[in-house]
Amino acid sequence: MMMNRENDTIAAIATAPGRSGIGVIRISGSDALNIADGLIVSKKGKKLDILGQPSHTVKYGFFYDGNEIVDEVLVSVFKKPRSYTAEDTVEISCHGGSFVLRRVLSHIIKKGARAADPGEFTKRAFLNGRIDLTEAEAVMDVISSSNEFARKNAMTLLRGGLYKRISTLRERIIHETAFLEAALDDPEHYSLEGYSTDLREKVMEMITEIEELRSGSDTGRILKSGIKTAIVGKPNVGKSSILNLLTGEDRAIVTDIPGTTRDVLSSEIHIGGIPLILSDTAGIRNTKDMVEKIGVERSREAIEKADLVLFTVDSSSELSNEDTEIFDHIMSLRKNCIVLLNKTDLRNEQRKAFDFSCPVIDFSVPEEKGLEELKDTVGEMFLSGKIKADEEIYITNERQLMELSLSKECLELVKKSIDDNMTEDFFTSDLMDAYSHLGNVTGESTDEDLFDRIFSEFCMGK
Repeated sequence: MMMNRENDTIAAIATAPGRSGIGVIRISGSDALNIADGLIVSKKGKKLDILGQPSHTVKYGFFYDGNEIVDEVLVSVFKKPRSYTAEDTVEISCHGGSFVLRRVLSHIIKKGARAADPGEFTKRAFLNGRIDLTEAEAVMDVISSSNEFARKNAMTLLRGGLYKRISTLRERIIHETAFLEAALDDPEHYSLEGYSTDLREKVMEMITEIEELRSGSDTGRILKSGIKTAIVGKPNVGKSSILNLLTGEDRAIVTDIPGTTRDVLSSEIHIGGIPLILSDTAGIRNTKDMVEKIGVERSREAIEKADLVLFTVDSSSELSNEDTEIFDHIMSLRKNCIVLLNKTDLRNEQRKAFDFSCPVIDFSVPEEKGLEELKDTVGEMFLSGKIKADEEIYITNERQLMELSLSKECLELVKKSIDDNMTEDFFTSDLMDAYSHLGNVTGESTDEDLFDRIFSEFCMGK
C-alpha cells in the first residue's frame, strides 16, 4: 500500500526504459517549479527562469549538475491546474540514453523531489479531480492497447463516456431515494400513493441500462485481448501452411512428413480489424512416440482454451475416422468452430461433399483461397457482422463489471420488495447500496486501499 504522501513533489522517468532518441522526466507537485529553476542554462550561459516561464511553453537549454553539463534538453512548464496532475508540472526532454536519464533524475531527487511510485501521477490526477476512476483506468488501457479497437474503446472511456452514463444513473437513484426519505419523514406534504408502481418502472429501466453497459463485455474482451484461435486437425492436413499464410511469415516448419509440429506455436494476426491469437497445434492422432504424444495432449488443451477452433481437413482425400473423432471432440466442448477444407487445389471433383454442423470454407494455401470468406465468417460469428459505433462503450475492466453487477442485484432487490408489497422504507436501503456500487465504478465512494491497489498496477512514470 502506498503511503499518504500527496504533498510531496514527485519525479520519475516518464518514457519506457531502453535506448531511444528522446526520454522525458516528469516532475509534479507544489515545489516542481522551484526544483527545476536554476538547473537549466540557456545557450548564452544564463540560467533559465522556470518560475517566471509561462504555462504551456517550452524552452531550450543545457541541464547542469553543479558545473558540469549533463545533457542538452527542452523544458516544458505546465502550471496548475492546467496540467496532467492539476499540480505544477515540469517535463524535461533529454536524450534517451538510460544513463543520462538516471543522472538527471538523480540530481532532481537531490534537489528535493521524491521518486514517484508506479501510477502516482495518474493517482494525483484522480485525487485532484481532473479525471474519474474510469478515466484513470482507461489511461492504462490506452498504454497497453494492442489493436485499433482497444485504442478506440480506451479513448472513449478516457473522454468520460462511462462516467457520464454512471453519473446519470446515480442522479436518478438519489432523486428517488430523496423523495422516499422526504415522504416517510413528512407524509402530510408528500404522498406515496401509487408511487411503488412508478418506482418499479423506473427501477426496471435502470436495470436494463446497466445490463446494456455489461452486455458488450464479451465482445470487448475478445476485441481487446484477441480471439484465442486453435488450428487443429490430424497430421499433414496443412495446419502449419495455413498459419504461415495467415501470419505472412514462416512461423512453422512445413514438410510432407506427418507429425512435424510437436508443440503449440502462437502468433497474433488481424483479420478485418479483429485480433486473433493463433495457435498452430500438433496433429492429433494415436501415437506411441512419447514426444509426439505430449504434443497431441497440448493440442487437446489448446482446443479447450480456445474461443475459436479452425478445424482443418485435407479435402483432397476422404474423411477419416481420425477426422470425425477430432470434430466430435470439438463439438462436445461446444466450441465456435470453422471447418477449413484445405488443399482444394488438389481436390478430386468427383469426391463427396462434407457435411458439418458449422461454417465450412474451401481453402487453398497456394491459391490463397478462402481468406476473405474466413474474415467474413469470423466477423459474423463473434460480432454479428459488425462492431457498434465508435462511441459505443465496451467495458472490459473486471472491477467495473463486478460493481455494475452488484448494483443491478440491489435494484432487483428493490423490484422484489415492491412485488412483495413491502413498505417503502425497505426500498431506500437497497437503492443506496445500488448508488454506492455505481459510485465505486467511478471512484466516488471507493476506499483508499482500493485506490492504492488500482494505481500500483500502473507503469512507472504514469
